[in-house]
Amino acid sequence: MAELLERLRQAVGDAGMLATPADWAPYAVDWRRRYAGRPLAVVRPASTAEVAAVVRACAEARAAIVPQAGNTSLCGAATPDETGTQVILNVSRLNRIRAIDPANNTMTAEAGCVLASLQTAARGAERLFPLSLAAQGSCELGGNLSTNAGGTGVLRYGNTRDLVLGLEVVLPSGEVWDGLRALRKDNTGYDLKQLFIGAEGTLGVITAAVLKLFPLPRSQATAVVALADPERALALLGAAQSRCAERLTAFEIFSQACLDLVLAHFPGTSAPFRSPYPQFALLEVSDSAEGAGAALEAALAEAMEARIALDAVVAQSEAQSRSLWALRENISEAQAREGPNIKHDVSVPVSSIPRFIAETGEALAREFPGARLVVFGHLGDGNLHYNLSPPPGVAAEPFMGNLAAVNRIVHDSVARFRGSISAEHGIGRLKREELRRYKTGLELDLMRAVKRAIDPLGIMNPGKVL
Repeated sequence: MAELLERLRQAVGDAGMLATPADWAPYAVDWRRRYAGRPLAVVRPASTAEVAAVVRACAEARAAIVPQAGNTSLCGAATPDETGTQVILNVSRLNRIRAIDPANNTMTAEAGCVLASLQTAARGAERLFPLSLAAQGSCELGGNLSTNAGGTGVLRYGNTRDLVLGLEVVLPSGEVWDGLRALRKDNTGYDLKQLFIGAEGTLGVITAAVLKLFPLPRSQATAVVALADPERALALLGAAQSRCAERLTAFEIFSQACLDLVLAHFPGTSAPFRSPYPQFALLEVSDSAEGAGAALEAALAEAMEARIALDAVVAQSEAQSRSLWALRENISEAQAREGPNIKHDVSVPVSSIPRFIAETGEALAREFPGARLVVFGHLGDGNLHYNLSPPPGVAAEPFMGNLAAVNRIVHDSVARFRGSISAEHGIGRLKREELRRYKTGLELDLMRAVKRAIDPLGIMNPGKVL
């Protein structure tokens, strides 16, 4: 190991080498503090060539590599094991935006770029990079790519994989695949980039990407709508899509229970309505012209007339829009402040969301009377964060002992609706065993075959996904 450590130091220099526990400790624990490991070292290369040198050294030493970007993984995908033999390869120093081509609506950026900085750079060129999620101030492009991140704009713009035209990847052999093509049409065989997007670092290290940009919206409108139940939320989604078409950028849902948590744990937050309602939807409409507000108000007027919506608040300023979004975006943090809870990131067909919520809730109520459902998410693309908090007055730690039983109810329900147990957070270590239960044998065999073909030594992020 001493020889490998010296080779790593030569590859990245003293500035890129962290070899003592005091230095590498922050990189060895996941964001939720659920997993902690002990790496051999943390290396922080500053170029693709340095990444390649690190990977070659590890391949020759048969040392495992744990790729890591902003370390905001929610499933333990970027955390090493406790053997002290794995090398964390952190890409945060690869943080250059190499090019912006407004005429081609593309941006070429390195894997260590913080997502918010990509959004800002695109706006500087009067363009939009639409990937947006709660961790955008700290998460980095490499992690977004490795988990195929979703976020709030999927309804209109798609997941991360839909926003990528090309990749640069260091393969497990240390070879560099230069696939940085800024092409929207390229029908020359297998679309190799899609293998690495969503692979959670198990097939190689993504070092850069060509990203799609879009015209910067000239108008935007945001509203929160009060509803009687998830069925009305689905009806409102259909009505808004019919009226606004592709201008409907986001459609989020959350319950009164979610709102109560935000009001309790974020002092100064105001409820959008004077009276409580069972269900809420948050809509955003954007347009390259000046018609977003008119389109949204017309859609809401029709929904009120059809008795789909009970009430609505439309933001009258950018500050009010941010306040309405905060009601949705602060739910996860509010639930965390409330105490430990059991989380799920699932997806089912959009049309099945109301039935899934009702039937799964009934099953949980039978087994865990009084448990509080905190259900919110991206109705427009079928992705729910289906969380469970202990009943009032019940200690959190004993309730968390029901994790496996709760997961079985929720995930079996997802499977009945032909859904996914991981919509946007990935598999990592957290859901690896669950994946074996819900993927067919053939699917797992195909995934293992791809892994063996690209990473025959098995050094890329072992123990994750498969």
